[in-house]
Amino acid sequence: MPYRWTSDPDAPTGPAWHLTAWPYRSLSPEGFAAFFGITFAMLLVPLLAVVGSPILWGLLPFAMGALAATWLMIRRNQRDRTLREDLTLAPGLVTLVRRDPRRPEQTWQANPYWLRVELHEDGRPVENYLTLTGAGRTVELGAFLSPDERAALHADLVDRLARLGPAPQ
Repeated sequence: MPYRWTSDPDAPTGPAWHLTAWPYRSLSPEGFAAFFGITFAMLLVPLLAVVGSPILWGLLPFAMGALAATWLMIRRNQRDRTLREDLTLAPGLVTLVRRDPRRPEQTWQANPYWLRVELHEDGRPVENYLTLTGAGRTVELGAFLSPDERAALHADLVDRLARLGPAPQ
């Protein structure tokens, strides 16, 4: 699953859990090189029929434009994959930090005692929509996860919140 739980028994506010979630990453750098090489070869095959004729110069800009657009879209996707959500569960404070490559960092905090974790299974706006409500605000968690992963994360989160001790005095 594209998320990982770690524990920090020596946190200043007491034992804490840290969740790091990220979008699924299916294309490795080696996969990118292979895909781009195959795409380049497939675009060149139809041009072999017109090598040596003036038609080649009319088709070449479109073929290279398609190749450049493919390159740019895959690079944009790789940059978007740096999206990450970090959730910290500590006895006195729950903190969610969302790091998006195209937006400023967003932070949300709430008291775990008043925190509500909800899994909206009705399919609106998406199937298994996972939200955290606290401190007068509702935030989404794991928007980039699949519905099954959000359901599993909900179960993990509810379990860890139940095991979270009281805030230190």
